[in-house]
Amino acid sequence: MVQLGIDRLLLTAWDWKARRIGFVTNNAAVTSNFEASRKALIRNGFNVVRLFSPEHGLDTTGPDGHFMGNTMDNLTGLPVVSLYGEKLAPDQKDFEDLDIILIDLPDIGSRFYTYLWTLTYVLEAGARYGKKLIVLDRPNPISGNLLLAEGPMLDEVNAASFIGRWAIPVRHSCTIGELSYYFNIERKIGCDLQVVTCTGWRRHMFHPDWSESFVPASPAINTFETALLYPCLCFLEATNISEGRGTAVPFRVAGAPWINAGELANIFNDNIKTAVVAREVDFVPEVGRYAGNSCKGIMLHVTDRYQFHAVKTGLLLIKLIMDTYKGRFEWAPYKTLVNGKGENHLTLLLGQLDAEDFFKLPFEGFKEELDSYVSNGNWRERVEPILLYED
Repeated sequence: MVQLGIDRLLLTAWDWKARRIGFVTNNAAVTSNFEASRKALIRNGFNVVRLFSPEHGLDTTGPDGHFMGNTMDNLTGLPVVSLYGEKLAPDQKDFEDLDIILIDLPDIGSRFYTYLWTLTYVLEAGARYGKKLIVLDRPNPISGNLLLAEGPMLDEVNAASFIGRWAIPVRHSCTIGELSYYFNIERKIGCDLQVVTCTGWRRHMFHPDWSESFVPASPAINTFETALLYPCLCFLEATNISEGRGTAVPFRVAGAPWINAGELANIFNDNIKTAVVAREVDFVPEVGRYAGNSCKGIMLHVTDRYQFHAVKTGLLLIKLIMDTYKGRFEWAPYKTLVNGKGENHLTLLLGQLDAEDFFKLPFEGFKEELDSYVSNGNWRERVEPILLYED
């Protein structure tokens, strides 16, 4: 049985429970019994006085990349300071009357999922304003198996952004608690940091190994399969191909009105024969790219999650579509609050300068270079000192 950080916190008698607590969280942060973490804290006598929310807002329903304002929490009656609106980081006024900052956010294991980067801004604010931070850890839903970690490593000089501030792989295979320690040490942040670890979790485990029910982390990350495929199909955001936003299966499908579904499914299955299968589908997005239009394409089904290399698969899919539909495929901008013009989105997703140039290689050369391109370098060695869980 896996106990989450929030579960273990609630079972411990802390001498600071009555002090003024700020809590960085959202609706996807729940106990093992699916009670909202913030409600459980207050019910158990923790003096939470202010909430902070990441992208998508406290209720996790805000559209991707949209401004989220400050609000009041209907569940607790507490004020909520948005960290994806007027500012990305807490300021001195937010922290000056607080004694302890708790953080409980559900990361999904991919570098471009922004809750992790909200955490980094809170770490820096904690150091700047002299506040103790306590991170309530959660398992990585797509496992902590470092053999499945995939790059490229982010180029901080040329490709840093709010979907990747610092040099980690695309699929990092760490927990949010482990990365808290890693950043605090590696970046010399100097925050007074504590992580309340999980128990019962091992690095090889995926979400279905410890829970039958996946709590949606945001509007488009609504199932475990979606989280597993997110580091595969999120790159489609930088193209004129729909990744399924506005459907019941976001980040599980890929299509466009001009694609031949059967043709693409056959090409995919002929070239990618391990751990994943494509089947032809039609879908109509309600919002986003091609809203209201019938898209033809494929749905991916992971047949062996222990062998599935998401990033490599996603990049190879784009190359297959690009070469098959020359003249129709295009790179496209992706506008968000933190990238108002949506420029260079592939560079920011991959964390590599001029990322589109890699796809100009002939197909056979692309395949030969792909393993090297998605290498995570010496990531295992770099994080080994801060790993909190066994293989």
